Amino acid sequence: MSKRKLQIAVVSDIHLGTYGCQAKAINKYLKSIEPEILVLNGDIIDIWQFNKHYWPDTHMKVVQRIFKMMANGTQVFYLTGNHDEMLRRFADFKMGRLEIANKLILNLDGKKAWIFHGDVFDITMKNSKWLAKLGAVGYDILILLNSLVNWFSQKLGRGKISFAQKVKSGVKSAIKFIDDFEQTAIDIAIEKNYDYVICGHIHQPAFKKIKTDKGETTYLNSGDWIENCTSLEYYNGEWELYHYEHPLHDEDDTNDDLNDSALPDINSVYQSIIKS
Repeated sequence: MSKRKLQIAVVSDIHLGTYGCQAKAINKYLKSIEPEILVLNGDIIDIWQFNKHYWPDTHMKVVQRIFKMMANGTQVFYLTGNHDEMLRRFADFKMGRLEIANKLILNLDGKKAWIFHGDVFDITMKNSKWLAKLGAVGYDILILLNSLVNWFSQKLGRGKISFAQKVKSGVKSAIKFIDDFEQTAIDIAIEKNYDYVICGHIHQPAFKKIKTDKGETTYLNSGDWIENCTSLEYYNGEWELYHYEHPLHDEDDTNDDLNDSALPDINSVYQSIIKS
């Protein structure tokens, strides 16, 4: 299978280790591209909800896929988010083609891109982290219930629905939170003369070119791999918001180029992540 060559790919909010994670989809997407730079923009491994009793091989294959990309020449930047905030103690860590950081600034064809997860703008994270963690558990349950409903819906020949999207579009406070989040990122990017500001965190993919009396910038959000299955791609001086298309039927994974025998034991993963 020929891979699409990219200068940069940005993915965020994969939430490995949760029931809502669409690990097969992100693995197939990563398998289809060959970026010079891969930016993992936070909440890749959900350490908040990490459970050593739930870590399917499909989730480990995503980790293995990323390491295979590094072995093939891709530079990987892991930018920490709130769900993997434990990794912030390792900020500035470098090993081969892997670098862990809290934010990233890239010069792209004479323009500056400011990339970070975005939880720094979340007032709940600052003042009521316990409430944010409780909300994360509730969100995971909602996604699990949603998956069950969609399974029955597809069996009946009907389309998928997204409970979370309906909540976001129907609750005024949710709409205001997203609008405030985006506006804060935009205002700071214009103030600091960044041509692009790239976030994740809110699971709301976006591509907006903004011009005000103070300046202009482009706001981009890579979305997530739970509901939207989106990424950001940069090639030939242009950004694009990519939407993964799910196959009509589950595809056979027997042709996967990853070796199952190389997958580490979940207990070793648990020890390295939680006990570090």
